Amino acid sequence: MVESLNITPISGALGARVNGLDLASRLDPRITHLLKDALLKYLVLVFPNQELTPKDQLKIARKFGRPDIYPFLDGIDGHPEIIEILKTEKDKINFGVHWHSDTTYMARPNMGTILYAIEVPRYGGDTLFANMYKAYDSLSPGLKSMLHNVRGHYSSAQKNIGGRDAKMKNLTGMKKAYTETRAIEAIHPIIRTHPETGRKALYVNFSHTTHFEGMTPEETLPILRYLTNHAVRPELTCRLRWKQGDLVIWDNRCTQHKALNDYQGQRRQMHRITLKGGRPK
Repeated sequence: MVESLNITPISGALGARVNGLDLASRLDPRITHLLKDALLKYLVLVFPNQELTPKDQLKIARKFGRPDIYPFLDGIDGHPEIIEILKTEKDKINFGVHWHSDTTYMARPNMGTILYAIEVPRYGGDTLFANMYKAYDSLSPGLKSMLHNVRGHYSSAQKNIGGRDAKMKNLTGMKKAYTETRAIEAIHPIIRTHPETGRKALYVNFSHTTHFEGMTPEETLPILRYLTNHAVRPELTCRLRWKQGDLVIWDNRCTQHKALNDYQGQRRQMHRITLKGGRPK
């Protein structure tokens, strides 16, 4: 069914561009169904050359799921579900610099994320994505057996990467400092089964996984470091070069992503919507 859309894969691992579709116009229910199938197949979908108002962005988000309220940042005026991610010419740090899946520290992590490019730098500011199905599939049988039924502890205040960056409150557009909000924590299986495809995916990341159940953080760290490095090997990833007007949606249940901070002295402005999810199993 997916083949009837004009889709161009970005890499062999994951990601595809959906060409020639105007998301601001009314989408036929059949097209919406095809797009959902495409997201399950490619994990990351890019829709180029879009001109979208905040209302349009929310309308699109509701085609894929239920928009959520991000716990740490205030939404834009009139649309609490949409947060602005803005790095100006003067800012030195960026949002999402470490590999992660969004909100794994929540009891019901977001099932997907939508990012719309309003302003992009002349160069740099790419986003990397990794396929967590392939990360799991490429583990050895012995390691898969060892990790079976292991649960991980996840926190929004993970200390492996220095905790929540106190400097984040100085990043333009960040209206609520991470350090002003109490940490959110949850426990999930480190190998999760996708609720729609039934496939297993590695579900650990260095940004939010603190330790494995029944183990200390010090005991967990060498295994966690191996798994997180393994998961982002180049052959398991794709690299997205943003263009103004790109709208991107990814399946947060089976991917990780990382925003590159290689565009100092330039602006990058995005709108982000996260979609409500269920409990990982």
